Amino acid sequence: MSSRPVNAPVTAHEQRDVTVLGLRLRYVDLPASGEERGPPLLLAHGHSSRIEEYEAILGPLRAHRRVLVCDLPGSGYSDKPDIAYTLRLFEDTLLGFLDARGIDRAHVGGGSLGGNLALRLAHREPDRLTRVAAWAPAGAWEPSPGWQRFSRTARHARWAFFPSLWIQSRFWYSPKWDGRHAALEGAWKYYREVYGPGFHRMYWDIGHDQARTSLFPLAKDIRQPVWLGVGDQDHGLDMFEGVKKLAKMLPNAKLTIYPGARHSLANEIASTLARDVDAFLREK
Repeated sequence: MSSRPVNAPVTAHEQRDVTVLGLRLRYVDLPASGEERGPPLLLAHGHSSRIEEYEAILGPLRAHRRVLVCDLPGSGYSDKPDIAYTLRLFEDTLLGFLDARGIDRAHVGGGSLGGNLALRLAHREPDRLTRVAAWAPAGAWEPSPGWQRFSRTARHARWAFFPSLWIQSRFWYSPKWDGRHAALEGAWKYYREVYGPGFHRMYWDIGHDQARTSLFPLAKDIRQPVWLGVGDQDHGLDMFEGVKKLAKMLPNAKLTIYPGARHSLANEIASTLARDVDAFLREK
């Protein structure tokens, strides 16, 4: 399986590889393009996504800081062994990635699964991860027994993968967004290019792990400054209401609501999202 995109859209930035926990990860590590004003920013991508999810926001975000993002194990063009995938494995991977790049302290951010991981890492390593930017974070819900049962069963059915992903993709972008067709076309090229046993298992394992866990019990202990973003049309799994609830539970949170936007904010409203995240990270 290719370690770089072939038919799918590819990042314009230099792609590198590093080994973390015995797994090869593809990553980009971008130095600040202007005056560096704070710690590096580690971005975590969404469920079954990859570096290119953030292509449109990397340029603006690196204006004032170093920015790093890697393909998580089982995703993108990193290694995809047929192993058990958990949120804890992804947390360990991201911390190991920071170690491998020699980074002691950082800001952390991401959308969907990436937002979930950003908040979990902040809870786990409060002294190392100093500010959090999470948009439409998965886990802003109560555990779902029904989705747990479905994902546990579907993992053994190859036929279920693409229909499930097709249904899921209907909630990513607003039908009114001009880039919707091209974004979906690029996503499907990517999925067809990387699909295999490890990717299949990662998709269902992480779906199951997110369905059985919630950020709500952790929220009161995440004391770093947190910025949350959510589209007011992001109604899949009641995301809009869940993020509003999470914002009230966090001790030091700021919530931004984007009218007309759905789930994939880094694609749908890239310039606005980057502006708001940058402003938050530059606050003192």
